Amino acid sequence: MTSVEIKGIAKSYRPGVPVLKPLDLSVEPGELFFLLGPSGCGKSTLLRILAGLVEPDSGSIRFDGVEITRLPPEKRRTAMVFQNYALWPHLTVYENVAFGLRSAGEKKAELDREVRAALELVRMEEYAERKIPSLSGGQQQRIALARALAVRPALLLLDEPLSNLDARLRDAMRHEIRRICKERGQTAIYVTHDRQEALSMADRLAVMELGVIRRIGTPETVYNDPGDAFVASFLGDANLIDGAFDSAGSWVTLFGVLKLDAAGKPGETLRAMIRPERICIADSPGENTIAAKLTARSFTGESCEWTFEAAGRTLTVIESAPPERKPGKTFHLRLPASQLKVVQ
Repeated sequence: MTSVEIKGIAKSYRPGVPVLKPLDLSVEPGELFFLLGPSGCGKSTLLRILAGLVEPDSGSIRFDGVEITRLPPEKRRTAMVFQNYALWPHLTVYENVAFGLRSAGEKKAELDREVRAALELVRMEEYAERKIPSLSGGQQQRIALARALAVRPALLLLDEPLSNLDARLRDAMRHEIRRICKERGQTAIYVTHDRQEALSMADRLAVMELGVIRRIGTPETVYNDPGDAFVASFLGDANLIDGAFDSAGSWVTLFGVLKLDAAGKPGETLRAMIRPERICIADSPGENTIAAKLTARSFTGESCEWTFEAAGRTLTVIESAPPERKPGKTFHLRLPASQLKVVQ
């Protein structure tokens, strides 16, 4: 298992237009770490810098404390799984998985042992003699993963590997990739723009925007307490509420006075976020409740998304196994103080 330490890595492809601003990041041995963000935020560039395919303008990278920043790709012991699989269609499954080992001059007996072990790990040992075009997309992705794992890399890099699969296969492969990495004790960095992939698979994740890391933490921490309005909105639906503290220390909003687990000075403005599933539809008014008119509903099967209007603003509420409610009626919404998280 390998630790990764990134210090001050920056990259521009054009003068004055940074793709990555100087950033620091550390990944623990055996950790499945996600780089999450919209297209163009720099996450794939960072992955390619780690692989040695792109040279940074500044900064350093260390694997287990050893400087590898200027090493060529073949000296780094990294392996990458690409979005388009990058498999050889004229070769068998076995030959594809063996390709990296053969290029490294591995002896036949050891090569065969590693190929068989990698195929067994991804549960594709029975397909060793099949040609690539005969496999489904999910099976090809398993072979691409097996090929990367066969060389026993210090660091596994995954660049949006599931984006070409349908929804059902993506769900299945999420569980498989996490299982495989954990069984192998493999340190891995995974790039995606899909928040569900990151939240369901990651040990920790970094949310990126415009070449900057906005937030790092476990999925639960970053989702529940994003600390940043961009992070809050990127990771899911978020109700953002602005307000200011009055002379009595109360937080006054358009919806009235609300309590939250934060203190402020008189006149200080503050924005808080609450997730739609954290708002309760109450039977009667009480602390931190507001009156809101139900204007729309969207039923998704396992839950219902309600749209409410209060003080000229829209609030979204998500409720599992909800009762029937008709738009046009006024309800009481409870916003627990513990669920109102301050964001910048």
